[in-house]
Amino acid sequence: MPDFSRLTRFTARRFVPDNFDPADWPQIETLYDQLVERNLGSAPALEAFLRDWSEFDDAMDEDAKRRYIAMTCQTDDQAAVDAYKFLVTVILPRQKPRANELEKHYLAAPARQALLPARYALLDRQLAARAALFREANVPLETEQDLLTHEYQAIMGALTVQFDGAERTLAQMGPIMEETDRARREAAFRAVGERRYQEREKLDALFDQLRDLRAQMAANADYANYRDYMFDAMLRFDYTPADCFSFHSAVETHVVPLIQKIYARRRAQMQLDSLRPWDTQPDPLGRPPLRPFKTARELIDGCARIFERVDPQLGSQFRQLDDSGLLDLENRKGKAPGGYQEFFNEARLPFIFMNAVGAQYDVETLLHEGGHAFNALAARSEWLGPYRHPPLEFAEVASMGMELIAADYLEEFHAPADAARARNDHLEGIVTLLGWIATVDAFQHWLYTYPRHTQAERAAQWAQTYRRFNGAVDWRSLEHFLQTSWHRQLHIFEVPFYYIEYGIAQLGALQVWRNLRQNRADAVAAYRRALAVGGSRPLPDIYAAAGIQFRFDAEIIAPLMEMLAKELAL
Repeated sequence: MPDFSRLTRFTARRFVPDNFDPADWPQIETLYDQLVERNLGSAPALEAFLRDWSEFDDAMDEDAKRRYIAMTCQTDDQAAVDAYKFLVTVILPRQKPRANELEKHYLAAPARQALLPARYALLDRQLAARAALFREANVPLETEQDLLTHEYQAIMGALTVQFDGAERTLAQMGPIMEETDRARREAAFRAVGERRYQEREKLDALFDQLRDLRAQMAANADYANYRDYMFDAMLRFDYTPADCFSFHSAVETHVVPLIQKIYARRRAQMQLDSLRPWDTQPDPLGRPPLRPFKTARELIDGCARIFERVDPQLGSQFRQLDDSGLLDLENRKGKAPGGYQEFFNEARLPFIFMNAVGAQYDVETLLHEGGHAFNALAARSEWLGPYRHPPLEFAEVASMGMELIAADYLEEFHAPADAARARNDHLEGIVTLLGWIATVDAFQHWLYTYPRHTQAERAAQWAQTYRRFNGAVDWRSLEHFLQTSWHRQLHIFEVPFYYIEYGIAQLGALQVWRNLRQNRADAVAAYRRALAVGGSRPLPDIYAAAGIQFRFDAEIIAPLMEMLAKELAL
């Protein structure tokens, strides 16, 4: 379990008392009362209000992050689970209406007109959208949703299989899918698939509850469906559902043919009649899987050296995270699935969580999460909390862009030939990932615009959507595994509609990579300038700061796929 006792505040508090207890509601309410009673009759008073509100939010958010991290690091630690549930069931339901009061208090202030539009127009737009969306009736529904998503984490974190005479987590089974022994891969695939399939009724019932809760939230806020509600809740000011459909169509037209070529070449190289689900990850030429490290220490040190070669300051920042105990990387039983970067808003430091098992994709994951961390650190001096973090559509450029920037230095883990192989595999993975992103996003649109669907209809729709974007894999006799394979996509359960961002950002990252190939120094400098913007500018402006375009239609996808096809000799 991580120890955060060494963390200190980035700046001294000026409004929140030093002995403030973020778990004591009377203390919390006192600070809300003080803020909502403020006279906001002048621009200086309004800016002081925003500073104190941000400081208060930072104190509350840091406590919430610590509870969430402790719970995900060990989902079977009852004390950590109880502490997180206290936040979800006691503090947040009381906090949300009071936060809405502050939003309305700010928006009603006449002095807002005296604030600099260039500085505060974006904040005004965000707070107005949040205030308009708030409904008191949704607060208990959001609490119930949070508890159900924890239930999902607990189910998935506890899954293990018996393989090779030992108990293994599902993450620990992942590297077997890269091995050259086809029969062993198939056995591993079936063992994992069967273990997940055993939980299908529980997971389907869990999702039914989430779907119905979310539909009610949308109805309470006067929306026709949860999809439209979430587009506003996620502050998607710069694109619409129609743009997502255009992305799906462009992927089908320009990406799917490349996926088919990648898999056709793989099938030929492996001398197979058809490509089965356990054939997509091993080296098609029969070379042993890449195993870049054995211990978390080797992973950390290797990535630190890579970051130092990208930019010495980034390497120093990453070493600081390590020295401060802000990395929890190794997989273990009871640990929640996936990987993430969280940011402590008082310490102004990031924390990285992942489930490393010694595979090449673990290196890519840490480079990815490192990009998020550098994004957070670049804007850490911003006092206005909402401006400290970029929209998700750029946050993922920071991470996916770093994967591509850092790929030139994979020799820190591999011999030159293996590093070149890893880079090639990564580029192929980007192509197939775009197909997967379109699958997940299109599926989510269907889930919430047809909310009365049955479990059987949902399973059939997932399989149909999968085949639209990933039809080169042969699932004969495995239809039951395919139809329930969406259960492993945590975003669908935990953070609905958070997935198109990966597609938008992957296209942004490919543009960074294209710039990198033309002038490395300029591309890295532009990338770092964009990181420092944080969330203080509209999304298209942040992209422009990185020297790239914010768009995800056929006109941007087609040339990027042509570039990848040439690089991959497809």
